[in-house]
Amino acid sequence: MEKELIEYIAKSLVDDPSAVSVTEAESEKGPVLQLKVAEGDIGKVIGKYGRIAKAMRTVLSASSAKEGKRYSLDILD
Repeated sequence: MEKELIEYIAKSLVDDPSAVSVTEAESEKGPVLQLKVAEGDIGKVIGKYGRIAKAMRTVLSASSAKEGKRYSLDILD
């Protein structure tokens, strides 16, 4: 569910929604969602001073708390 949530938010923000991909990986800190967008859209996903990225991480944290998991979000270049 978290993967689809982040994908939906990202596709709503960017100019090229077909280039959005979200993959799930594991790290030593727990599950990680890796978001990849088109090169021209990276600024739209991060936002001014990282505000949009922070908001996406907050929504992800709230959503995953219901399931008792703790996801983190990485935005890839």
